[in-house]
Amino acid sequence: MLARLLLVVSVGVALAGWTAAEDWPGWRGPRSDGTVTETGFPLTWTAKDNVRWKTELPGTGHSSPVVGKGKVFVAGCVEAEKKRVLYCVDRATGKILWEKAAVVSELEKKHNENSWASSTPAADGERVYITFLDKPHLRVFCYDHAGNLVWEKSPGEFHSQHGFCSPPMLYKDLVIVNGDQDAPKGLSAYIVAFDKKTGEEKWRADRPTKLRSYCPPVVIDAAGKKQLVLTGSKCVASYDPDTGKQNWIINGPTEQFVSSMVLHDGVLLMTAGFPEHWVMAIDPSGSGNVTKSHVLWSKQKEGGYVPSPVAHAGKLFLVDDRGVASCWDVKTGKQYWKERLSGKGHHASGVAADGRVYFTSDEGVTFVLKASAEYEVLAQNPLGERVFSSPAFSDGEIFLRGAKHLWCIGEKK
Repeated sequence: MLARLLLVVSVGVALAGWTAAEDWPGWRGPRSDGTVTETGFPLTWTAKDNVRWKTELPGTGHSSPVVGKGKVFVAGCVEAEKKRVLYCVDRATGKILWEKAAVVSELEKKHNENSWASSTPAADGERVYITFLDKPHLRVFCYDHAGNLVWEKSPGEFHSQHGFCSPPMLYKDLVIVNGDQDAPKGLSAYIVAFDKKTGEEKWRADRPTKLRSYCPPVVIDAAGKKQLVLTGSKCVASYDPDTGKQNWIINGPTEQFVSSMVLHDGVLLMTAGFPEHWVMAIDPSGSGNVTKSHVLWSKQKEGGYVPSPVAHAGKLFLVDDRGVASCWDVKTGKQYWKERLSGKGHHASGVAADGRVYFTSDEGVTFVLKASAEYEVLAQNPLGERVFSSPAFSDGEIFLRGAKHLWCIGEKK
């Protein structure tokens, strides 16, 4: 009896210090905010040290990897053949299990810092979803984990002089896609939701302004309800993710947006955009137009355009496109520190894990900072390859998509 009691106590103590491994099923992980509840991720690595495997990908692109059910999914474009491809890679070995050319058509015009495969896939336990532009149509594809096409749909046309990026977002039985665009006369910008299993369109919401933005929508649990929130279309807005009905809207603060929003301690946080840069905190409990009533604090000429922020322990961490990192108090907007990281350019979004913040530069150097009100760089990890996509963290491993390779980083077993 005593032995059994001691066993139960010892198991309980062990479990108290153990965090269940999480998949990284879509843009910015299981909570769409770049946070990780697990521990045990590597602090340091190089192109040779703490590398579990690296796999050359036939296609290029800024699509970020997602991880689920022992597989890694990522998109690419084989430019010479004009193919936009979804890749499935074995998590354990790095072997490419299958690749599917979803679109073969003329390559669209794009910004020189965009790619022809920028959308990040989204995966559940049975299927994986990806979006590409088949000029001029936005197309949504659903495959099973064996690579069989389940369905394909187009919610409409998509026009932008800067190219395409619109990652699918999964919520309950829906896959939701943002279609903010430079819509020609007679067309609209939109958000659309499809049935995950059948591809049937379930709802559609017209956007107030026909102007390109690339903000991935995210679902938050705030003010006692689920909310689909995003920036873009010259506004910040919240929708009911089940119906597409708008909850509230804030005008501005600028015209174009790329980075996605995060919720922390009940505060909705954003960084944007173009032509003006802002950092803003919002109370998400309002209804109607809340421009004058629900902005908690805002800072102009701060923040970035492309990289999304990450929050941890009451603090907001962000890096802008030039590589200037900063830390803010979530509730008050007080800036604790602002420092330039070495290197040129940042497009990847940050990740908070193990009490650290990971920022990866375009040059492929991951800066590991202490997630603290005091600035401290713990490590600088050069990959030796340019990186424009955001990392995936899962079960002690970090997955990085470089210009030529997909990397699995993990401490030696």
